[in-house]
Amino acid sequence: MPVRIVTDSAADLLADEVSSLGVEVVPLSIRFGNDEYTDGVDLSVAAFYEKLASADALPETAAPAPGAFEAAFRRQAEAGADAVVCINLSEGLSATIQSARNAAKALEGELDVRVVDSRSITSGLGTQVKLACEAAAGGASADDVVALVESLSGRTHVIGALDTLENLKKGGRIGGAQALLGSLLSIKPLLDISTGEVAEAGKARTRKKALEWLRDQIFALPEVEHLTVAHGMAPDVDDMLALLASRFPADTLEITTIGPTIGTHAGPRVMGLTWIEPA
Repeated sequence: MPVRIVTDSAADLLADEVSSLGVEVVPLSIRFGNDEYTDGVDLSVAAFYEKLASADALPETAAPAPGAFEAAFRRQAEAGADAVVCINLSEGLSATIQSARNAAKALEGELDVRVVDSRSITSGLGTQVKLACEAAAGGASADDVVALVESLSGRTHVIGALDTLENLKKGGRIGGAQALLGSLLSIKPLLDISTGEVAEAGKARTRKKALEWLRDQIFALPEVEHLTVAHGMAPDVDDMLALLASRFPADTLEITTIGPTIGTHAGPRVMGLTWIEPA
């Protein structure tokens, strides 16, 4: 393909998806105390949540170095790319995109690299990447792929129900959800990350009501595209699927597990929905 796609590990793409799409994923790193891991390379999703459950302190995430992106861009050029479109997790939540921009700048005059802010995370970002890869495989130009992603970024919605606020609080990513800090521990925070930043969307008194709130947001819309259930190893994901089933049978949905990059901040058992608003 003359146009190749690069993204980061916050997209939560499965290994077989990465292979079939021909996309390159530049991983963030996760540090538990003195132990540092590379997301998706030497730390699986399951192992991450096991470590998270037993860790005394919240792990830390770190953006890839510009050199990691530069190496990825060069690999795409060596594979025959005339241009690279790099789609990253929201600039409002991570310095990752700045590393990608620095790498692109270092290659000015050598390779056409476009860096685009998805303004999204997890399967919201992942869906954009998949659609960009499909467009590139179909012969779309770099300009066309960038225009597509910029359109998608304004129509990608991410909502979530946290099972705990501790990870978001400790990680400093609480943003517009600051008011939730005074809530009772039993309250389940409801968040909207559709703008690329964390905003409070409400509070639910029980997990059941939190999942019902997620369903109600979707059912209030006349139409959605690419609806995905994204969760942090939540044991009640089948309950979420049952709530959606009357309009969205499970076999029509994507179901993904939120990886370490986002799971560090969202915490265990987070339940989220992502979708694209029709153009």
